[in-house]
Amino acid sequence: MKKSNSPNSLKGLLIALTIIAIWAASLVFLLTRNLHELHPLLIPLAIIWQSSLYTGLFITAHDAMHGAVFPANRKMNDAIGIFVVFIYALFSYKNLLTKHWDHHKYPASSKDPDFHDGVHKNFFQWYIHFIRNYITWKQILGMAILFNVLLHLFHIPIPNLLLFWVTPSLLSTFQLFYFGTVLPHCETSEGYKDKHRARSVRLPVSLSLLSCYHFGGFHWEHHAYPNVAWWSLPATRAK
Repeated sequence: MKKSNSPNSLKGLLIALTIIAIWAASLVFLLTRNLHELHPLLIPLAIIWQSSLYTGLFITAHDAMHGAVFPANRKMNDAIGIFVVFIYALFSYKNLLTKHWDHHKYPASSKDPDFHDGVHKNFFQWYIHFIRNYITWKQILGMAILFNVLLHLFHIPIPNLLLFWVTPSLLSTFQLFYFGTVLPHCETSEGYKDKHRARSVRLPVSLSLLSCYHFGGFHWEHHAYPNVAWWSLPATRAK
């Protein structure tokens, strides 16, 4: 390993572990709250907060697919990716890795698993097509079993599970889909300009971060520099 890679490797690892830790602590806190003791306005804010953390989990896994979480040690990098997609929604890291690289090799085409089928181009039809490429019946069964374990073994109330576990994970898929797929890859009247078939949604850096960890605001840059971690994407625009 080159010495110059060490700081970024350590930073990527610390950022990934921080996101995982905050997500876990926040989830445990919210699942164990008495909803009657919470101010009604805090509930939607908590859902938005937790949704953003779920998105952060997936972005962390995405960076792992590019070897950007811990470049110094690929085995540890991939172990974090495997762990994160599992706690996100029992995904197979190997399956996601294969499909994500197909997305990079064949962006916005019939071979791109993230793209629409060429016929059903509106948001919800495209979203269903997108989700069906990734969700399996084993996942659905596993999540149902986990839901019942949390309910009956750990005695987590159903409203807490629905509000702070189920809803945020689903909302994060919309966030990832809209900002990370639809906006950057939908074809405009001018068409695509290069082989990446992607564009960046021009937003202030702060809004780019809040929208989807820079994967909307700097999506073209991600395709141009796929091994750059999400938190370094703004710096690539100067290249």
